[in-house]
Amino acid sequence: MGDTPVITLNNGVTIPQIGFGVFQIPEAQTAAAVTTALEAGYRSIDTAAIYHNESGVGEALKSAGVPRDDLFITTKVWNTDQGYDETLRAFDASTARLGVDRLDLYLIHWPTPKRGKYLDTWRALEKLLADGRVRAIGVSNFLPEHLRAVADLGGTVPAVNQIEVHPALQQRDAQAANAELGVITEAWSPLAQAGVLGDPAVLAIATDHDRTPAQVVLRWHVQQGRIVIPKSVTPSRIAENLRIFDFELSADELAAIDALESDGRTGPHPDHFN
Repeated sequence: MGDTPVITLNNGVTIPQIGFGVFQIPEAQTAAAVTTALEAGYRSIDTAAIYHNESGVGEALKSAGVPRDDLFITTKVWNTDQGYDETLRAFDASTARLGVDRLDLYLIHWPTPKRGKYLDTWRALEKLLADGRVRAIGVSNFLPEHLRAVADLGGTVPAVNQIEVHPALQQRDAQAANAELGVITEAWSPLAQAGVLGDPAVLAIATDHDRTPAQVVLRWHVQQGRIVIPKSVTPSRIAENLRIFDFELSADELAAIDALESDGRTGPHPDHFN
């Protein structure tokens, strides 16, 4: 996985602590962005069926010349594909678009509790895991009650819960439930879509360390043990976001960023998104 530190999931699989996210990158730009990320040293790529850019990711993977075993590829099953048989078909479609025969991590994208299908969807993920078609399975945007319902099935405990986490929305209850069950928290929108980068506390810390505000916030995440998947299409920022492992924030600096909590959700609430 290169020089990036890795986190060991609850089934022993390791994942780079920082990956490259492709949410909101248009299909036509995805291959170039992923290629840039791979050249910069990223080895973990996070996509989803609903992003409509899995084919672009696959194009970059095919041309990159990076051995498959050195890569960690994540995608997600979309809400309308939930259900046991539907999920198995969605997995086949995603791997075909990505040009891979197995995934490293497959996630349920949202719990969509009103659909009432996420437990059947989870059983399909367990089938894929048992068949060796994916190395680890997990969930995304699951609140503690959704996560515990999966754990209460008595089978595989999710390896990852990918949730919106950033200084303005820290979801402490969800993170605590993840930790209690041995589930790693992975932060999407780790920079709050740049919404926290102009905060005076972040700017002051960035100045003290001669770093960018984005590097400071990403460092805050990794020092607290989370996986992060920042997204950019700007080559300089793609590279900068990876350079966060050669400095350290103090306890006071971590606390100053912790204090920025404001319930500042940028995405939908999991209970209401269907």
